[in-house]
Amino acid sequence: MDVKEDTSADWMIEEDVPANAEQTGPAPALAPWRVLIVDDDVDVHVVTKFSLSNACFQGRRLSFLHAYSGDEALHILRTTPDVALVLLDVIMETSEAGLKVARQIRDDLHNHLVRIVLRTGQPGQALEHSIILDYDINDFWCKSDLTTRKLFTTVISSLRGYAGLVEADRHLAEVQSKLDNSVRFVLDEQGRIVELSAKAAALLGGTEESLRGRKLAASANPD
Repeated sequence: MDVKEDTSADWMIEEDVPANAEQTGPAPALAPWRVLIVDDDVDVHVVTKFSLSNACFQGRRLSFLHAYSGDEALHILRTTPDVALVLLDVIMETSEAGLKVARQIRDDLHNHLVRIVLRTGQPGQALEHSIILDYDINDFWCKSDLTTRKLFTTVISSLRGYAGLVEADRHLAEVQSKLDNSVRFVLDEQGRIVELSAKAAALLGGTEESLRGRKLAASANPD
């Protein structure tokens, strides 16, 4: 892949720091964003890493993982759950290897957070519109069109999207945890307990399993 040179200013994007903020010492290093490069061409890995070597978003730099086949990519994603972005070649060991990986990420690994950017060096072999419609990907590029600046823009927008999804997922988990820890009952038409939270079961003096199917009044007043 030939990533065209871009001689414009530095890409560094740092979070704003108030002018009056006190500096009491060096800030702790933040964990880097993990970016997985999937391509069977070693040169693509080298050029991509070099092009993004100075990139920084929200005070976090990029850490690169490398896979040279679809199977390697899936293994890394199974064992490294916090990969933020996959730069995924379409044509590797087969003409549709990348497409299969993209589908497996969503359907088999059930990873809906990681952002997927497809890249191809042979656009004539892949119908871009149909791929975008049929696969849960976030961007699609022909390698010959991907200048340094376009690559950077694509990566930063992908990381921003990933960060937003992670935050939303964390908030949803917090809400669910609060619901699970509240006094909560679900009753059927006869007033029998269909579902209840752990806290509700504790107040009734039983376990969730033992109380399901019993009428709420009888559970609350066993005598």
